[in-house]
Amino acid sequence: MSDSIPIDPTELDPADGVRALELDRAHVFHSWSAQAALHPFVIAGALGCEVWDFAGNRYLDFSSQLVNINIGHGHPKVVAAIQQQAAILPTVAPAHANLTRGEAAKRIIAKAGPAFGKVFFTNGGADANENAMRLARLTTGRDKILSHYRSYHGNTGAAIVATGDWRRVPNEFARGHVHFFGPFEYRSEFWSTTPEEESARALHHLERVIQSEGSNSIAAIILEGVPGTAGVLVPPPGYLAGVRELADKYGILLILDEVMSGFGRTGDWFAWQNETINPEHVVPDLITFAKGVNSGYVPAGGVIISESIAREFDDHVFPGGLTYSGHPLAMAAIVASIDAMEEEGIVENAATIGREVLGPGLVELATRHPLIGEVRGLGVFWALDLVTDPITREPVAPATVGLLKAELMKRGLLPFLSENRIHVVPPCTVTAEQVAKALTIYDEAFTAVEAI
Repeated sequence: MSDSIPIDPTELDPADGVRALELDRAHVFHSWSAQAALHPFVIAGALGCEVWDFAGNRYLDFSSQLVNINIGHGHPKVVAAIQQQAAILPTVAPAHANLTRGEAAKRIIAKAGPAFGKVFFTNGGADANENAMRLARLTTGRDKILSHYRSYHGNTGAAIVATGDWRRVPNEFARGHVHFFGPFEYRSEFWSTTPEEESARALHHLERVIQSEGSNSIAAIILEGVPGTAGVLVPPPGYLAGVRELADKYGILLILDEVMSGFGRTGDWFAWQNETINPEHVVPDLITFAKGVNSGYVPAGGVIISESIAREFDDHVFPGGLTYSGHPLAMAAIVASIDAMEEEGIVENAATIGREVLGPGLVELATRHPLIGEVRGLGVFWALDLVTDPITREPVAPATVGLLKAELMKRGLLPFLSENRIHVVPPCTVTAEQVAKALTIYDEAFTAVEAI
């Protein structure tokens, strides 16, 4: 696949960029933002690992937009599949059977494994988590959902309350949610000094929360495969297996939110299948997905349902549904994405790039820049934790992150920023040459900011 601009750059009109910004500021209401101060970056087009503006300036997309363009921008097989489906059947009610939907479900279940039997399709990750929690409550007859404080599960009624970060607080209208601290050795809540100690103490904390809340009131524990927006927090040894053990001990279901960490991001089809995270090969009861399943070309998400839970609804009505559940255009994009990722070794590329190029390059970068307190990640899913002091680990101020963003953009790299962190999250198709270019840009940007 070529990364060249597919149109003549002379055809780009800077006036269109001005008009795009004017229309946006006049009519578009943006998420998670105070509207008046916004000045969004205008993207004219994209292909592969690059985006460009109307002035013809090209940028390496090391944000993958919202960490979802796993297959890269404008993959021709996915684009063609959407076009072909639009010509055949552009939409259909979810009550009808549709060949493309069935093919998408079959492929997703094949990646999840033999414990799973059905897929309930949604419009995105938030409503996937919403329906997974609904399934858990209906199956167990219990109400409470446990989740990490350091987490993000979406912006619908229950999903935002399951979320642990600040966005939950002004939106707490759903009932039955309890939060607990997950493992994060670099900023430990448990005074741990090793990953093993952090895991053991976090599990002890979780069990005490379960006991204190009343285990027979808890329907499910929902965890991200790797907490993403919270900081790419790779679970330490034994943690996932320990959560599974506690869930089984108390009759609680385990939901793994793979919306951000699934479909190649960690170098595996799902993060829970990664040997670093889950050497014990424990299996969740429900898996949620979106984003990377078709790189967001058409909005889609879903819940992968274990055989045992799916059977609960053989003779009982599932009280839920969505008009666009299994939308044909989204399903065509899923089928083409999974097939292309298999044929082109894209998941394997993410693993190799992370292990041999990106991970080592970021670790080496940290040795030269004291602003980088910790490097952590897997595959093409990394975070740089930025600090004012490597001993105290005091997070840098927002102004410092803003300066870094400006320096990165100036040099042709589109970053993903969250709190005091830079998340390094290119598409799974990224090449070693593109990573090398990006590492040079990161190095120059840090050097410029540290000199101020």
